[in-house]
Amino acid sequence: MKKFTRPALLMAVGVSAWLALAAAPFAEASAAPERWKHAFPETDFSKHTVPFDEIISGGVGRDGIPSIDDPQFEPAKEHDDSFAGNEPVVSINVNGDARAYPLQILTWHEIVNDVVGGKPLAITYCPLCNSAVVFDAQFETEILEFGVSGMLRYSDLVMYDRQTGTWWQQFTGNGIVGKHAGKRLTLVPSRLESWDNFLERHPDGQVLVPNDPRARPYGRNPYAGYDSNQQPFLFRGELPDILPAMARVVSVEDQAWEMELLREKGQIATDDGLVLSWSEGQASALDSSEISQGRDVGNVLVQRQSEDGLVDEVYDVTFAFVFHAFHPEGTWHLR
Repeated sequence: MKKFTRPALLMAVGVSAWLALAAAPFAEASAAPERWKHAFPETDFSKHTVPFDEIISGGVGRDGIPSIDDPQFEPAKEHDDSFAGNEPVVSINVNGDARAYPLQILTWHEIVNDVVGGKPLAITYCPLCNSAVVFDAQFETEILEFGVSGMLRYSDLVMYDRQTGTWWQQFTGNGIVGKHAGKRLTLVPSRLESWDNFLERHPDGQVLVPNDPRARPYGRNPYAGYDSNQQPFLFRGELPDILPAMARVVSVEDQAWEMELLREKGQIATDDGLVLSWSEGQASALDSSEISQGRDVGNVLVQRQSEDGLVDEVYDVTFAFVFHAFHPEGTWHLR
């Protein structure tokens, strides 16, 4: 019997059908660490900071969505025509080493283990939460390598590290199960921006390319129509009543700005030095079946005033249900 990954199933049957297929078995699934131990023998399940019944299977097993552990790059200027100008990329610049990670690749792999400017990093993207976060992979005395556990909590990717078997929440960087439960990874500032924006800022930068271009239908969105749904996928928890569950928000720690508020104003400056700005030109990676054809959701930039001027701040462009789930007492900034 052919084995499907979650993205492949979604592409085969569509989001609405998959929601219906997936809801029944997971609604009754009970937390069962004893079942997880077979796949994660190195994980210490006696240590956990969240109830086990908040963690459910995402429909794939350990590494069923394969991380990229030997990333391949090419000069960005050689790929000027390889990506549509509005396609979203996660970008980072460390010690002058500027790299772009297209969501058309990250959607199918979710984690890239890389070294940028001499710094070990994990570049991550959870399509179900539209959460793009970069972590410092140097943790205490070890350099961690991350994989996709196949588990979800509040529809968000649960990562694991291959050194200790600790399970980590992708949206927050918190260790939730295992040796490092209760600890937190360091988040590294990055941008979710259009390919055009990256090329303009870093014409001499590099771009991630598939190790095998035939391995996945790169450029296709297996979650077509997802961000137009009223309900998130495989979500257990309370939905917000302040905004529609799938409304986009800009999250900075325990504060969230409604995307439409930022779009209307163009720029928002806060009393504590944050500067948030919006500009058009970035396609949603979760709208059309072709990422480049997704509706324009715009580019968001979050920076902070410092003695050296504006510096990039850690932020995330996610959905209202995600922010509410992880920051139930958080502050909302609305129209």
